[in-house]
Amino acid sequence: MPYRNLKIKVCGMKYSENIAELLSLQPDYVGFIFYEKSPRYISTQWAVFSSVFPKGTIKVGVFVDEEPEVILQKVTDLSLEMVQLHGQETPQVCSQLKDAGLTVMKAFRIGDGFDFEQLRAYASCCDYFLFDASGAHPGGNGVRFNWQMLEKYTQEVPFFLSGGIDLEHLQEIKALRLPQLYGLDLNSKFEIQPGLKDISRLKEFIEELKA
Repeated sequence: MPYRNLKIKVCGMKYSENIAELLSLQPDYVGFIFYEKSPRYISTQWAVFSSVFPKGTIKVGVFVDEEPEVILQKVTDLSLEMVQLHGQETPQVCSQLKDAGLTVMKAFRIGDGFDFEQLRAYASCCDYFLFDASGAHPGGNGVRFNWQMLEKYTQEVPFFLSGGIDLEHLQEIKALRLPQLYGLDLNSKFEIQPGLKDISRLKEFIEELKA
């Protein structure tokens, strides 16, 4: 996919006014983290989800090794349109959620020696993959991995690139030639504090990417 057409996902949103400001940029995806150990954890605050999401902006719930029944209830309660599984979820869990009508994205942490062959078992039960860096936490570590490793990826499932993406990486992103690269996941490098995004820097990134 040409870099100008890459989808933008902004993850780890937490505060109502900040979310409203973000929506003015019309991102393709907005992620909310329902993992209690994350500093970006969002309890079910109805006010946060009362913002009028523009048509085409998809609400994503991020979960880590959560029971499918809990995920499905959260989806119903908050009208989530997509789930991102960021733990050790099995293909069976992914299938259960996909069979329930959800769009499913499975995250994998890429480190030295990562075996891309393991993704084959997930190919039929996931709509997207997300490739993040290995780190101390399931996500939001703000570190990168060697993107050249993704040249080994041969599956047809489109993927999001995540992990420490910042403004300084724009030219490198534009130079990538990865056929299944579908979108970029932006989080910690655009934060004022965990869960609070610097909207002006996000705007600059999106505008420069699309230029």
